[in-house]
Amino acid sequence: MAVAVPKRIASGIINALKGGVVPRTGLGYIAVGRTAEINALLHDVDITEEGGAFFRFIVGRYGSGKSFMLQMMRQHLMDRGFVTADADLSPERRLMGTKGQGLATYRELMRNMSVRTKPDGGALPLILEKWITGVRTDVVAEGTSPEDPFFDAAVERKIYTKISSLEDMVHGYEFSQLLIRYFRAMEAGKDEVRARVVKWLRGEYPTRAQAKAELGINLVVSDDNWYDYIKLLTAFFVSAGYKGFVIMIDELVNIMKIPHAVTRQYNYEKILMMYNDVMQGKASHLGVIMGGTPQCIEATRRGVFS
Repeated sequence: MAVAVPKRIASGIINALKGGVVPRTGLGYIAVGRTAEINALLHDVDITEEGGAFFRFIVGRYGSGKSFMLQMMRQHLMDRGFVTADADLSPERRLMGTKGQGLATYRELMRNMSVRTKPDGGALPLILEKWITGVRTDVVAEGTSPEDPFFDAAVERKIYTKISSLEDMVHGYEFSQLLIRYFRAMEAGKDEVRARVVKWLRGEYPTRAQAKAELGINLVVSDDNWYDYIKLLTAFFVSAGYKGFVIMIDELVNIMKIPHAVTRQYNYEKILMMYNDVMQGKASHLGVIMGGTPQCIEATRRGVFS
């Protein structure tokens, strides 16, 4: 039976395949023979929906379909109500580095953040607005009218109630203050302040001094703490009504290619820290998928096995 593919999606698929890259949309139209792998990963997703977490390596030779699998999973996850983010490692993007390479990976993840209603990335502002709209709806449902002069104060109290659990997490207090600032800016129509909050959450403030001057937050996302913010965002997304957050990091071979043994070791220690955090139950509603070649995983001197 013939299936009609929308022209926009068909054009995107053809152009991507011509260029030798994986299409970001429409993969269901061309996916064949990946049922077992997809079902194995979706089993992990079921656990994550219930408050668990998972960490998976997808291993395969060049051209075997690792990137295709990651993009297929991205589509499945968005359809099931998850927030997703993906990034490819490169010489400029690592998990740790002396020149902000870990922060560059975090920024790429934020740039590619997607949900079902915004599948092409840049979904963070949409999620923030959805969360605040949900809080306002809860306040109305509790009997306070939007015309009530105390409505904004009631919404702010509700926000504090919702984010109180975040304050117990690492850097949770600063994160909570940013959400309050975003709400106040949204109510006052201060788009510049809203943009600054989004900029901060994306890790785009270069120094603490600039963040302090513009937002009153004496902290910035850095190479050392970016994973803490992944966990904070995960908790926030769940409170906004999403099932969880899954990050996908491809091209692990770029860590194996790092010439300096100490820098390479720091990157592998970051993977180990994330792995232990997820597998020991310290993270909730979070999934991490990493893709690499057999060599970059199994090499005992320079690979993950080292």
